[in-house]
Amino acid sequence: MFILQFKRFLRSGIAIIGLSLLLVAGVISILAGKQHLAKQAATVALTEQQQQQHIQRNLEFFNKDIGLLLYYLKFGIANKTDGLNGLSIGQRDVNSAVQSITIRGLENQRYDTDLFNPAGLLAGNLDFNFVLIYLFPLLIIAFCYNLVSEEKEGGTWKLLHVQSSTPVKLIMQKLAIRMLAVYAVLGVLLLLSIIILPIELNSGFAAVTAIAVFYLLCWFAMSIWIVSLRKNSSVNAAGLLSIWILLMFVLPGIVNNYLIREYAVPEAMHTVVEQREGYHEKWDMEKGPTMEKFWSHYPQFRKYPLPEGEFSWLWYYAMQQMGDDDAQEHSTEMYEKLWQRERASERIGWFVPSLHAQQQFNTVAGSGLRNQLQFLDSTAKFHERLRMQFYPLIFENRDAKQLNWQGFSMEYFSGPPAFRWTTVLLPFLLMTGLFAALGAWQFKKKTDIH
Repeated sequence: MFILQFKRFLRSGIAIIGLSLLLVAGVISILAGKQHLAKQAATVALTEQQQQQHIQRNLEFFNKDIGLLLYYLKFGIANKTDGLNGLSIGQRDVNSAVQSITIRGLENQRYDTDLFNPAGLLAGNLDFNFVLIYLFPLLIIAFCYNLVSEEKEGGTWKLLHVQSSTPVKLIMQKLAIRMLAVYAVLGVLLLLSIIILPIELNSGFAAVTAIAVFYLLCWFAMSIWIVSLRKNSSVNAAGLLSIWILLMFVLPGIVNNYLIREYAVPEAMHTVVEQREGYHEKWDMEKGPTMEKFWSHYPQFRKYPLPEGEFSWLWYYAMQQMGDDDAQEHSTEMYEKLWQRERASERIGWFVPSLHAQQQFNTVAGSGLRNQLQFLDSTAKFHERLRMQFYPLIFENRDAKQLNWQGFSMEYFSGPPAFRWTTVLLPFLLMTGLFAALGAWQFKKKTDIH
């Protein structure tokens, strides 16, 4: 009976067309991911190449004043792009992969990003994450909505029932065939991603595979629950499509509005304004208070006296530092709220499979808000290391030509492993178990399935 059902399924033109279209969309998404990775790599390579040219060019013109030289010099830190980012682009096409910063004020530098065509941003990217979360469930719906009703409406159910004393087993066989076909396409796409993209076979790829497998399993469980209600095909299709719309658009929209309202970040504007005011107003103030605040922040630099009656780089960079210090409170509050958004969305995702799959996919691939916040924090630490390295050289007016400028190459940030297996899989297992149990209960409740 299983072989007969399998052949019958394959003879369906709709099934072959659906699987083929999904396969084509998946291949296109992987190629789009490869293009994205190539663009990221080219940006980093070009920045690394031009950094040394930038240093040497400025060294040629400003080598007599190291304070002025370091006013212009920029040093780069790159957010290392994992091959899995080709499967889930997330926010990495908007957030810059490279930060080039000077030792001047940090807060007005680390939010700089690349310029993009707005039309391109509006259209978005067809990455594998989109194909998995949005398109695979549609194919599952198309395959499963009429598992029982198709036989009843076609007049063949009674014949099948006579041939088997366990009609539920026939339904499970049909479901298994459809699962086999869908997972075969998923397996082919994952195999192609390994071949086409520079993906390492590590725990990250295992997590991505697990997310895909269990997310689709959740949709199969929802489908069998709807089928177990014994409605006609049109009602089943309408019900599953309503669930799809609810999970893909309605609930994410509600969650997004809630997070924006609950964790609003007016501090973002305050941070920019206070940083700028904190720096610029120092030009019109007495130098003493500025220097006292600076020395309180860095007591090790109190040994450098402030020259009287002349411009001093000590005072200038103290002003820059005070701009960041004045904005520190609001900057910290802003980051804390962004982290609260990330944690809240993760908690809510436990109850919305589509949100959970997307967030965990982005987390594992290093393309979500978590990675961006970690990168910005790393940028701040990198900026502080530069200051601590160059401040003494500036304050002592060292000879710029004596420094080994060739040693200042691009630095790289690689986010720490940011997923736990229980967090990744448990919500899917709970949701799948719930819908599977509801479906089994419905079938058991209505033993007469003629």
